[in-house]
Amino acid sequence: MAPSLSLIRRLEGEVARALVGKPEVVRLAVVGLLARGHLLIEDVPGVGKTTLAAALARSIGAGFQRIQFTSDMLPSDVLGVSIYQPDRGEFVFKPGPLFTNIVLADEINRTTPKTQSCLLEAMNEAQVSLDHATYPLPRPFMVLATQNPREYEGTYPLPESQLDRFLLRIRIGYPAGADEKAILRGAAVSAPDALERVLTVAEVLALQAEAERVRVEESVLDYVMALVAATRASPLLALGVSPRGSLALLRAARGRALAEGRDYLVPDDVKSLAVPALAHRVVVRGALGTAVGATMDGESVVRAIVQDVPVPR
Repeated sequence: MAPSLSLIRRLEGEVARALVGKPEVVRLAVVGLLARGHLLIEDVPGVGKTTLAAALARSIGAGFQRIQFTSDMLPSDVLGVSIYQPDRGEFVFKPGPLFTNIVLADEINRTTPKTQSCLLEAMNEAQVSLDHATYPLPRPFMVLATQNPREYEGTYPLPESQLDRFLLRIRIGYPAGADEKAILRGAAVSAPDALERVLTVAEVLALQAEAERVRVEESVLDYVMALVAATRASPLLALGVSPRGSLALLRAARGRALAEGRDYLVPDDVKSLAVPALAHRVVVRGALGTAVGATMDGESVVRAIVQDVPVPR
């Protein structure tokens, strides 16, 4: 087994100790980390969204902060604030909870658009600009945002520009009967705090760099472009996938290839990630904004496009 594959398997195995019975979700989270991306986890309460984020951070020995978003939260509560120090005669920047490796933005759609938008620069460029100064964020940097798909009152749906910053949108779902029984017994289920660090931050950065070097043949690039072009031409969609979306799909596919132990892409890497990488970037014609019903319809449209676009051989 290649050294990189061994490290990835070790990471997935450790995270799976806390999130029982969801290997595909763990794989998507690890792919997001390898691709230097951010995850939007849309699911009902109590299925392990917080556990996933905390377990991932614990397993790589990285810093972790949970930010509970509410309607009265201000951007300074997330980014930090400059405080005047009389003894120094100057303002000193006090970093907010965003300055860590892995951030859980819990119930992100419960805060106002003004506070939501303060994450845009951080998610896109891994830095924060405040008071005419720019502050780099720690590396690796990853945001795992959660939202409840069943509640509308007191929420502010994420705009397209914000959704476009997330590499993947995933759902955890309810556990299978046997897995839920194991959870109830407490057997083979570990709290995130009980997990061991199986990778170092330096090893994660090295894996991310290795994922960027995964080779891509012209036929696979053409397949990515065909999928994206089909979303733009679809009569069912008012908004297709942007170039940022096609780049995100390619980055995610590279991360999946590395997690599969390959240094080259195959069409199945792209096909298997098309829905989680693209569905949240489209707007269904006639739907209102990014309402939850629209995003779910978007999944159906993208899934149909994936079935219709020929896979290169």
